Amino acid sequence: MEGGNFFRNSQIIVLGICIAAATIISSMILSGGFLKVMKFTREQISVTGSATKEIRSDYIVWRGEFTRREADLKTAYKELQEDLAKVKAYLASKGVKEQEIIISQVGTETVYKKNEKGNDTNDIQGYLLTQAVEIRSNNVDTIDRVSREATALIDLGVQFMSPAPEYFYTRLDELKVEMLAKATRNAKERADSMVKATGNKIGFMRSARMGVFQITPVTSTDVSDWGLNDTTSLDKKVMAVVSVSFAIE
Repeated sequence: MEGGNFFRNSQIIVLGICIAAATIISSMILSGGFLKVMKFTREQISVTGSATKEIRSDYIVWRGEFTRREADLKTAYKELQEDLAKVKAYLASKGVKEQEIIISQVGTETVYKKNEKGNDTNDIQGYLLTQAVEIRSNNVDTIDRVSREATALIDLGVQFMSPAPEYFYTRLDELKVEMLAKATRNAKERADSMVKATGNKIGFMRSARMGVFQITPVTSTDVSDWGLNDTTSLDKKVMAVVSVSFAIE
């Protein structure tokens, strides 16, 4: 009996040792796995990448207006119609297509006589008629030149006034895809350069967030948190920014 008890006690001791060993080994494995998860979670680098490109506008919008002021409304309207014919003939002679021209309706303003205090009276002094013309075209160089030479209409007796044209780029969606790809590659190059200094290397991309996308004149150094979209310059500079996080291996 005593031998049997001894044998059973020995089995219990061996079983206890095995359980203890298994517990220790399991703890080590779990601990190692936990450390790997922590390493996976914590070891990363976040960088900002950017890309720039110069582009030339491919669409132009130019507006102008001409006026006539006369004591008689009918006379003013007749003269304004004559001015419109001169404007259309001038634009056609410069290569502007008829379908590119938008003519607005005539605006009419009644002009009243002033009293000695400079206030309007009820007496009509005359009428001021205004008509606007707008040109929208892909023929940027032609319209740009016409906008600078349009003062020649004044020599034809037309009271013509116009601000500078607006310049646009119509393929922005395609350009954004291209620029964001370049900015992301730039971010990867920066991250790789920084991590190599520590003897490590970057892994897969964890996250990416698009930053500002702005269009400015070529010589501009302006930056906005909300982005910029310049329409004043024919030649523009585009900049895209992205924020990217990479794992560190």
